[in-house]
Amino acid sequence: MSITRRKLLGSAAAATAVSAGLLPLPSLAQRRGGTLVIASSQVPRHLNPAVQSGIATGVPGTQIFASPLKFDGDWNPQPYLAESWETAPDGLSVTLNLVKNATFHDGQPVTSEDVAFSIGVIRDNHPFKSMFAPVERVDTPDPHTAIIRLSQPHPALLLALSSALCVIIPKHVYGDGQDLKTHPANSAPVGSGPFKLVEFKPGEQIRLKRYDGFFIEGRPYLDEIVIRIIKDPSALLIAMENGDADMYPYMASSQQIKRLGKAEHLAITDRGYAAIGPINWLAFNTAKPPLDDKRVRQAIGYATDRNFITKALMRGFAKPQRSPIIESSPFFNPKIPAYDLDLDKANALLDEAGHKRGSDGMRFSLTCDYIPGPAEQQKSVAEYLKSQLKKIGIDVQVRAAPDFPTWAKRVSTHDFDMTMDIVFNWGDPVIGVHRTYLSSNIKKGVIWSNTQSYANPKVDELLNAAAVETDFAKRKALYDQFQMIVGDDLPIYWINSLPYHTAYDRKIQNPPVSIWGPMQSMDDLSMG
Repeated sequence: MSITRRKLLGSAAAATAVSAGLLPLPSLAQRRGGTLVIASSQVPRHLNPAVQSGIATGVPGTQIFASPLKFDGDWNPQPYLAESWETAPDGLSVTLNLVKNATFHDGQPVTSEDVAFSIGVIRDNHPFKSMFAPVERVDTPDPHTAIIRLSQPHPALLLALSSALCVIIPKHVYGDGQDLKTHPANSAPVGSGPFKLVEFKPGEQIRLKRYDGFFIEGRPYLDEIVIRIIKDPSALLIAMENGDADMYPYMASSQQIKRLGKAEHLAITDRGYAAIGPINWLAFNTAKPPLDDKRVRQAIGYATDRNFITKALMRGFAKPQRSPIIESSPFFNPKIPAYDLDLDKANALLDEAGHKRGSDGMRFSLTCDYIPGPAEQQKSVAEYLKSQLKKIGIDVQVRAAPDFPTWAKRVSTHDFDMTMDIVFNWGDPVIGVHRTYLSSNIKKGVIWSNTQSYANPKVDELLNAAAVETDFAKRKALYDQFQMIVGDDLPIYWINSLPYHTAYDRKIQNPPVSIWGPMQSMDDLSMG
């Protein structure tokens, strides 16, 4: 990461606490012990971030597994499993010098072989295909030195070596020849992080216990972390208000933010999400008629009112978003087409595409899926689209899913017409943006890849060039072109950035407010 980029992103991501009072400062002698109860509506399929992206897996996974690096709140890389590192002058290798006292939870030492194995697993199995694509191999000259060899410079490599993006998994557990995506250890993981798994009840609870052999002396402070999965939004809020839960991260509902802000024992902050870049969008299955015609997709764009969605449905808490690159990023191109509300233009495009109105006024029907959970960012928008698109002759059937895995299977197997979705930029476009638009990342069965089946050779060319360009100005020019092309093709209609907040008990010291927030080790968090 260049100094220029770090400065730009750091200033763009700066945020302040929105509740009364300042964030608690860490004490000089933090108290050891106690249990942190995290309330969550996210349901993980398993707990291994090496082969699965997302919040549900990332929060527990980064407590169980350690990564080579951490990042602070100002986009600076910090030592973790790697006590130091060095990038070669030509940018074609990065040498990691590992700590010498790290062990997995079964007592086996963490070595450079585990780092090499893990990076290979992530490169070959993770949905972020572009993240480690330039890695040719990882040399292991000794147990505590790992040299990452690249086919080309990788401007986001250090970021990719942190947090949920690069957990180090034990080769002696996962290297047994079984399918890494369905490996039984994914639900009973052995990591080297500050907490070890003691209970995983899918859809109910995850319980983690302090690992006394953790490689940072005196850490973690907590005895336990319990993640309670509470699917009912009202019950979740009551748990926070009554003190039955201590932290509620990834809260994006304006009503929830306002309600918990009234609880005197809780603080609320929007810090901790700088690297996430969360975008709420409407995705089109571009392989299915009539959505294979960009005029139809453009018509839907012109029929949708971002300002109404953000100001009325989301009560002004969310900001409009009109690009695949989060608008707070220095790589955002403000010239991308906005598709401001214009029903006349929408109708004209559908007429031009040959979709005449029938006797009932309708042209054709589409289904619209959404992620189950808090309604404001998903279900409410889908229902708004149903009423809005009827004005231009599109009959929309809003299709509910009973749980996240059901929705994810529909979308990842391309069994959908349109779907609401929430997708992250993950700090750098090469990590979080490329995966959605590269034609090489059309992979059935993998959620948060190119599930839109979108393919444009020029987009592939631009993104592949940006993935190796280390000059900021040249890289921005490539992303500017990319945004103009996808802004015209419109495989996705980008709606808003999510107003993620964390509510937490004021007794908590060192709440997770780095750029990765709750998806980074909480070994320094304590209960005051």
